[in-house]
Amino acid sequence: MSATRGSQSRIFWGLIFIVVGVLFLLDQVGEIDVGHIFSRYWPVIFILIGVSMLIANDFKSTGPAVFFILFGAFFLLMDMRIFDRPLWHYFWPLLIIGLGVWVLVKPARAGDKKKIPELTPDELRVSQVFSSTARRVESPSFKGGSVEVVLGSAEIDLSAAGLEGGQAALSLSAVLGTIVLRVRPEWQVVIEGTPILGSVEQKRAQPADADKKGTLRINASVVLGSIHIGD
Repeated sequence: MSATRGSQSRIFWGLIFIVVGVLFLLDQVGEIDVGHIFSRYWPVIFILIGVSMLIANDFKSTGPAVFFILFGAFFLLMDMRIFDRPLWHYFWPLLIIGLGVWVLVKPARAGDKKKIPELTPDELRVSQVFSSTARRVESPSFKGGSVEVVLGSAEIDLSAAGLEGGQAALSLSAVLGTIVLRVRPEWQVVIEGTPILGSVEQKRAQPADADKKGTLRINASVVLGSIHIGD
């Protein structure tokens, strides 16, 4: 996460806390009923988490963020009694909306297919939803990649890999899930990111300058989950 995106994320959540504080203040003076507002609009919390994840990741790795936004939007519409008939009545409208979202997101994630390099053994791409996986990378020229987990877990072992040019970047995203990452002891690991109701733990000592044989930069995004990094 760059300094600009980190600043944007802090501003976003700062404004949210200010709004929540104002709501509680108005509740204390008898102007509004905060309990009623939260009981009806609680799904907005998930929408805000999704928006925050989009901002934090510079609108890349949109899967977990879109999941939270759609999850919150669905229950918000249910609480507002928009869906007052069986859900199958809304199948075609929701299908069209989903198609529109796909058209909007696809260019941001894919762009021109002719310009997308094919995934190589030196790269890592993991996306787990309601499932678990374990991957071991032994490439001597690992370039980086991304790991996304939603309501699942992933164990990534890089202890037998090498870094191309002595450095690589890896994006880790855990939403209601866990990612365990093992790296080589002679790697310096630089972590960037702000967990939301979650944790990012590095249970290892950084190597001395004389022993350092590469730098792995990790962009961590955690919501109600955890990321563990060790040797």
